[in-house]
Amino acid sequence: MNRKLYERAFSILFVIFLLCSCGGKRDSKLTNPVLTIGEARLAVPGGNIWYKVTGTGKGMPVVLLHGGPGYSSFYLKPFEELGNNRQVVRYDQLGGGKSDVITDTTMFTIDHFVRELDLLRTHLGLSKWHVLGHSWGTVLAIEYYRAYPDRVASLTFGSLCFDIPTWEISTRQLLTTLPDSLQDAVKKAESTDNYTDPAYQEAMNQFYSLYVWRKPIQAELDSMSATFNEGIYLYMWGPSEFSITGTLNKYNATPFLPQIKVPTLFTVGEFDEIDSKIVKSLSEKVPNARYVLFTGSSHMTPWDARDENVKVVREFLNSVDSLKVKSNK
Repeated sequence: MNRKLYERAFSILFVIFLLCSCGGKRDSKLTNPVLTIGEARLAVPGGNIWYKVTGTGKGMPVVLLHGGPGYSSFYLKPFEELGNNRQVVRYDQLGGGKSDVITDTTMFTIDHFVRELDLLRTHLGLSKWHVLGHSWGTVLAIEYYRAYPDRVASLTFGSLCFDIPTWEISTRQLLTTLPDSLQDAVKKAESTDNYTDPAYQEAMNQFYSLYVWRKPIQAELDSMSATFNEGIYLYMWGPSEFSITGTLNKYNATPFLPQIKVPTLFTVGEFDEIDSKIVKSLSEKVPNARYVLFTGSSHMTPWDARDENVKVVREFLNSVDSLKVKSNK
């Protein structure tokens, strides 16, 4: 090969190399670590938490934060259907579900659960993820974002309860829709601190069937009940659904909402414990937030509005990923 042909061939190869290199760098911004699929346990302060990774999609992973406190993630299983778009991380907060049981009240704090969540992120090797919280999980979600804003790609607040005083007003209003005899049973239980009275249990069963879950998956409900850590719930929330006496009783993150800078989705059921009008007004405090009402659903929207809830979250997360792809080009 003469010198000119050699130089021309080298130039072509060099250009190809540069194009491949540039393409590799661009792709590296969009590619997320491939997480190992399956169940595992992670040591955190106070014990071990159980988590499960599902899905093979290449979008940014999403972590699911369940309600409670003291409950578990069984009812969030429908969101594993997001797995064809992205990997899904479902876990049980320490104390409930398949995670280790704890009784040390010094760990029954928001700060503990926020640190625990970030230890899971670090363990999985993720620099950033989508955060979806439901019920008490919305408190954890907003506090996690407040502590680590650079580690959150988006926030989803499902049936929020991060304004506890307003939540209490909302549930007390719903209580008035029950027959007078059942309302009296609740008042009596709260005044005597006797929550084992059959009349009170009847009142709660009716309230739950109207405003908490209308289409429960019985096997998941049974699992949630069997692994419920009542100690955490009583300490942080209290024994009553209508008078919050635990450590969260004055919690209100509303003033922080205008400071949220990531894409945010608010969802709520038509017959939710938290009034949908309240949720809509709170969504308007977050710049460019989206709000979705699930008709016919109560608080447990992953059960009552399963397909629609998954669809709305899927479209929202995909839209956020699309924005990030465009910004990386």
